[in-house]
Amino acid sequence: MRDTSQHLLFNLQQFWAEGSLEKNNALVEYLKQYGVVRTDKVAEVMETIDRALFVPEGFTPYTDSPMPIGYNATISAPHMHATCLELLKDYLQPGMHALDVGSGSGYLTACFAMMVGPEGRAVGIEHIPELVVASTENVERSAAAALMKDGSLSFHVSDGRLGWPDAAPYDAIHVGAAAPEIPRPLLEQLKPGGRMVIPVGTYSQDLQVIDKSADGSTSVRNDASVRYVPLTSRSAQLQDS
Repeated sequence: MRDTSQHLLFNLQQFWAEGSLEKNNALVEYLKQYGVVRTDKVAEVMETIDRALFVPEGFTPYTDSPMPIGYNATISAPHMHATCLELLKDYLQPGMHALDVGSGSGYLTACFAMMVGPEGRAVGIEHIPELVVASTENVERSAAAALMKDGSLSFHVSDGRLGWPDAAPYDAIHVGAAAPEIPRPLLEQLKPGGRMVIPVGTYSQDLQVIDKSADGSTSVRNDASVRYVPLTSRSAQLQDS
């Protein structure tokens, strides 16, 4: 969770305790009020893709907190989804290509697909086959279902550290788990002029923003301190399940 989110989380928890926050668009409105959602483009896609369709039964979908989805994986907190969408929104224009590494529930991949549209490509890769099945079922119930049917949105079982060369290069790459260092294949699959958002570190993690220039050189900046599950092998992720 971002260090700056503590005040936001406290205030939203007060609101939830009153039983008032019941709908997806109400959560988005509160994220807007606290400055996490800053643009209409991000607000629109988060209102269109209902988070409740991607959170397992028995959990509160509109709580601003990560939720377990099984197999030692989580769906990130809404404020982190909003943060990453804001960082990547200019690289998710219609017709662009986006890669979601560690796609988990499929929520953010679905958001990417809605933003790049049917003429673009949104690819989610996840090394747990059961999560690929679940994410596919989640999307089939969502506003992004038609995009999966026409092939512009797809999920694949693969080691996220290797990317997905078939649809490369990507204008936008998002990594939903923390890597000890930026995986070289992901840098290679990032399009010149594109952007990657990835948490980097082990115990201490930073959400890094990597921009690749036209000549292939990259610049890196830290956006926030975060806490993500590790980007690792399937066997390592499952060992404590």
